[in-house]
Amino acid sequence: MSAGGQAGELELVRRGDPGYEEVRAGMVWNARKPARSPEVIVRAADERDVARAVRLARSAGMPVAVRAGGHNWIGCSLREGGMLIDLSRLRGCAVDAASGTAVVGPAVTGRELAAALAGRDLAFPVGHCGSVAVGGYLTSGGLGWNPGAWGPACGGVVGVEAVTADGELVRCDERDNADLFWAARGAGAGLFAVVTRFRLALRRAPAVIVRSAYVFALEEVERVASWVEEVAAVLPAPVELSVIVGTQADGSGRKVVSVTATCFAGSREEAGRSLEAFAACPWAGRALERTREEPVGFDALLDASDGVWRHGDRCAADTLWSERGLAAVLPPLARELARAPSDRSLVLASPAPAGPGRGAADMAFSVLGSSYVVGYAIWDDPADDAANEGWLRTAMDGVAPLGSGHYIAETDLLAGPDRVRRSFAPAAWERLGRLRGRWDPDGVFAPFPREAWRSG
Repeated sequence: MSAGGQAGELELVRRGDPGYEEVRAGMVWNARKPARSPEVIVRAADERDVARAVRLARSAGMPVAVRAGGHNWIGCSLREGGMLIDLSRLRGCAVDAASGTAVVGPAVTGRELAAALAGRDLAFPVGHCGSVAVGGYLTSGGLGWNPGAWGPACGGVVGVEAVTADGELVRCDERDNADLFWAARGAGAGLFAVVTRFRLALRRAPAVIVRSAYVFALEEVERVASWVEEVAAVLPAPVELSVIVGTQADGSGRKVVSVTATCFAGSREEAGRSLEAFAACPWAGRALERTREEPVGFDALLDASDGVWRHGDRCAADTLWSERGLAAVLPPLARELARAPSDRSLVLASPAPAGPGRGAADMAFSVLGSSYVVGYAIWDDPADDAANEGWLRTAMDGVAPLGSGHYIAETDLLAGPDRVRRSFAPAAWERLGRLRGRWDPDGVFAPFPREAWRSG
């Protein structure tokens, strides 16, 4: 669509143009659309378009926001006024199996990247939900699959190409423009550049993926959370533990606590040894359901997540890092989950979710606790917005005193004025401020969301 005129060959859609509202709404994956409206949306075809769009915005005094896949729960890319640069056409994906690297555009989804690596004995820690584009995922840190062995996804980014506030395309890595490279690995929506290409260091693909799981009644949450902490301390790094407090999938409407161990291993025998401590759960006899060492493909892992977070749902989310552990944080959230207005809402929790390199100094991404929880409100009817949003706010506010920070990619940045700052280690937050002053002194890029632009 080319409504609203052209600036050279840039494809622009301006507020008030025919079809603008359809394009604006399409910038957010969530069916819960914020009311914020950019003055102009630029649908970039390549990095040259991005550079020209930034120069146009700079000359017109329009602050720039960026969208890759539009998955952010609060629709962070939609700002009131200014320019939105849509990167959804930057979908290049080139894999070099010999060097174990890939070069990908920001709109490539995790599922597409995983498919490109399939059959090459290579892997990358893409997000748990396969429809998430890598752009926002990687620039926000990336809590993906197999974190104990692979670490945060941004740790696998070895270089980027980015358009700066001057409209120049630069290459960044640990040697060239190293400070912008540092920021590009974790600054999230506050990044003061547009990443148009990522160079990734790939991992050796596991020979097998094996999953075991227990489902317990909600009333078992305290003993289950304590056991999860204990078993997490002894499981090998390639075993990913996750806990979901939600509604049982058998149609009974019963609230349950599900614990899943996903093992990425070199053989079935290795997986069996790695899962021994999980299999020895002292509460196994109290489980409502049990899955024992079930082989799964990577596609099946992504399918399961995509079945929970579906396109067209109305969703809200909020996060919390904690040093107190799941035994302290999970029970109060479970009690709130029992009162959730929607049976589809859930709480996701993980011990030690970021793996090696915790607190690494070479990236803005900050691991702020030994455990991590996310509350998700998921519903269908717009008439239920207030009830579901209110439930989530009450649930997460209730455990806030137990928290040590938030995850910039998924937290509700509009829930309080300290949310952005508390998504970074203090030193990282201070460094981001200094670097913004250096790389974007004129404020071309819209900063992190503020309460002032809450209009929807």
